[in-house]
Amino acid sequence: MSNARRLTVLGAAAALAGSLVAVPAAAQSAPPQPGGAPHSGPAAPAAAPAKTPVAIGSGGAVSSVDADASAAGIAVLKKGGNAVDAAVATAAALGVTEPYSAGVGGGGYFVYYDARSRTVRTLDGRETAPRSAGKDLFLENGKPIPFDDAVTSGLSVGTPGTPATWDTALRKWGSRSLGQVLRPAQDLAEHGFTVDETFRRQTADNEARFRDFPATAAIFLPGGKLPAVGSQLKNPDLARTYGELARKGVGALYRGKLGQDIVRTVQRPPVRPGATRQVRPGDLTVKDLRAYRVRGEAPTHTTYRGLDVYGMGPSSSGGTSVAEALNILSKSDISRLSEKQYLHRYIEASRIAFADRGRWVGDPAYEKVPTKGLTSQRFADSRACLIKDDAALTSPLAPGDPRHPKRCDTGGQAAPTTYEGENTTHLTVADKWGNVVAYTLTIEQTGGSGIVVPGRGFLLNNELTDFSFAPANPAVHDPNLPGPGKRPRSSISPTIVLRDGRPVVALGSPGGATIITTVLQTLVNHLDRGMPLVDAIAAPRASQRNAAATELEPALWNSPLRGQLEAIGQVFKENPEIGAATGVQRLPDGRWLAAAEKVRRGGGSAMVVHRS
Repeated sequence: MSNARRLTVLGAAAALAGSLVAVPAAAQSAPPQPGGAPHSGPAAPAAAPAKTPVAIGSGGAVSSVDADASAAGIAVLKKGGNAVDAAVATAAALGVTEPYSAGVGGGGYFVYYDARSRTVRTLDGRETAPRSAGKDLFLENGKPIPFDDAVTSGLSVGTPGTPATWDTALRKWGSRSLGQVLRPAQDLAEHGFTVDETFRRQTADNEARFRDFPATAAIFLPGGKLPAVGSQLKNPDLARTYGELARKGVGALYRGKLGQDIVRTVQRPPVRPGATRQVRPGDLTVKDLRAYRVRGEAPTHTTYRGLDVYGMGPSSSGGTSVAEALNILSKSDISRLSEKQYLHRYIEASRIAFADRGRWVGDPAYEKVPTKGLTSQRFADSRACLIKDDAALTSPLAPGDPRHPKRCDTGGQAAPTTYEGENTTHLTVADKWGNVVAYTLTIEQTGGSGIVVPGRGFLLNNELTDFSFAPANPAVHDPNLPGPGKRPRSSISPTIVLRDGRPVVALGSPGGATIITTVLQTLVNHLDRGMPLVDAIAAPRASQRNAAATELEPALWNSPLRGQLEAIGQVFKENPEIGAATGVQRLPDGRWLAAAEKVRRGGGSAMVVHRS
């Protein structure tokens, strides 16, 4: 990251620091005060550390894909804010610098460890379908519309959940107002950030459709051109939107003019005159916005190697799938296996977990999801016996029945895994009191729907394309078909691991359905294979999602391991990059270690309050 970009965000962070008052430990979970100090603009720039994938120290830690965002969270922690305050500040900054991954127009899942009660709690801030949506949402003449057409449309836009998630998390567990924690992001949007190679490449990948929406092109194609690497990209419309949310609260979106602007954009997508792209309108209404609620769901839980692993329950499939795969692997002494044996069993455990999630996991408000069964050791044992060391399973694999587990049951009907977009962002935060947040937020595809709300500065999600357009196998019940007010299934997997009620490690990743395998493989690398967290994140990845072929990153694709595994029936295809994880680890001496990617997505940014 350039010095100019670092100076911009640290100036914003300094402005925030001046507005915050230190909070004693006894008050670390106090409710925030309404409003916030008036916007004052950035202070003088300060020196900044270089972007780094690992940092160790005290006072708290933040890890994200972006240095501006991590610095925003650190600024909150330095002046007494807690992990929840810092997580929202980091997420809001990512809405500026990672706008193709997350922002006001999207949703996500928030997992929180409360150090005082030693409990884990979660928020489901997933987007919802309009109340008018039926199973035929993406069908025309009885057939699914082309996927790309569905993405770039009003049809794909669900009611945003991100602002409500921020507000709910702050009210429940934070110690700062929404206005206070939005200030660094507001300054960053107003004064700009430095475009890097990843941002330019993602813009180029979306250039054709961005040009079809004048409001999108005005921000992300300045002067009608791709933004140059090293240039400053400003988003004054988003700065004003953050200012409005700071003054009026999130009611501005769910009950006010901001929401009306979203609805107008979805119902009448603002396509440029002369564009040949067919952009279907959606049916989102102001009543859908008013009806939106963040759900406080129970986390998933399993034990692994004497540790307690907590994750996100349905409507996400992340927690159940990671738990099931870990339960399957728990019968193997992975630390003693060869690399070939370990990868084989990991691949097969992933294959089985995805077969089961496809049949059983959907929005629990509409589907009977057997969460306890899916995360039980009894069910995992009934599935683990399918794994043979000298032969690979084939996909699509039939699901088991967690309600009535039968040993090595293969009598069910198989259905292939449906597609899920691969762009999202994840942040992990810890504070000096020991509170931890793992938060994954998204607008689904890179660039979401491609549609910016005119005058508002943020992209709308295409999250509804995470629904199955039609059953993958008509003979198998699909719990992920669209429905009125329904939340599409997700693979988001923010995970917190405890030992004796205290944090050991927390992590998560973007990557669509590869999120599950990224989190699973990183956990196994760290907990079983003994890798330091930053190396467990950096290690080459494999992703099997009940598909005909397992995806391999280049380091594994070009490794002798590929041939060894192919010899027992594994089938592979290459994927240049899988996931982009971040995490924090509590060290035995009480310090925090923050870890991020070394290379993926241009590398991540790990920071601590007091480096040591």
